[in-house]
Amino acid sequence: MEFKDYYDILGVKPDASEDEIKAAYRKLARKYHPDKNKEAGAEEKFKAINEANEVLRDAEKRRAYDQLRAGGYRAGEQFRPPPGWGQGGQGFDFGESGDGDFSDFFESLFGRSGGAHRGPPRPRRGRDVQAQVQVDLQTAFDGGRTRLALHDGHGGERVLEVKIPAGIQSGQVIRLSGQGQPGAAGGSNGDLLLEVGIREHERFRLDGRNVHYVLPIAPWEAALGATVPVPTLGGAVDLRIAAGAQSGRKLRLKGRGMPGQPPGDQLVELSIRTPMPADEAQREAYTALQAAFADYDPRS
Repeated sequence: MEFKDYYDILGVKPDASEDEIKAAYRKLARKYHPDKNKEAGAEEKFKAINEANEVLRDAEKRRAYDQLRAGGYRAGEQFRPPPGWGQGGQGFDFGESGDGDFSDFFESLFGRSGGAHRGPPRPRRGRDVQAQVQVDLQTAFDGGRTRLALHDGHGGERVLEVKIPAGIQSGQVIRLSGQGQPGAAGGSNGDLLLEVGIREHERFRLDGRNVHYVLPIAPWEAALGATVPVPTLGGAVDLRIAAGAQSGRKLRLKGRGMPGQPPGDQLVELSIRTPMPADEAQREAYTALQAAFADYDPRS
């Protein structure tokens, strides 16, 4: 069998911290998860990532692996466990390896699921599971609940109802305790880590906690000033437009963006819309306007 460099598989240095290992694992697991990545080899890559994480996240396994790696083994080299390995010679006892979906290399070091081991199996916490959930912008603003179907990779499916906190941001993670993989030998279940994505909205655009909105106004509203209703995610509000407003000008509605501490604002961009004349009277009105502003050059 070939020696596996678990640090190289996760793309971290041998002195990486627990947080660095966790972050690297989450990033790669999202990238190569079979439900998302259908490219050839993605599933095998995903299994290798899980195996590397299984070793490096466990302090006892990591110490044993580091001791072995210090002997000069390199990835791809032929490998046989040193004499006495796994029989207590190193002072390590790993019991069962978990769900058995690991390479021969892993099982040669840490045991085969269901195989012989010294003493009763130790309780093992189940693995955390990562997934994504998409919500619409209004739900992200108000908070609420959404249903999520999860596939277990064996044709099974379970449906969860997920609580969405008001003001959640795209990329935030919701942790559902105990909804990950089952534990072994009485160990607790892992957690389900849901990365939130917010769907695009037809009228509003998110920028952090700020909400952008383009407000169409009539030429006379821009020229003379007006008070007009403006939609927000929390309901319509009245906005005062000063006389002489121009297209592209942005007005701020304080605190009308996404909830938070502090809440975001809504930025309203003015867009002057010119109506087309529908009859002779309206064309004459434009002709009169042209004469009244004969000295005005919009390009100067």
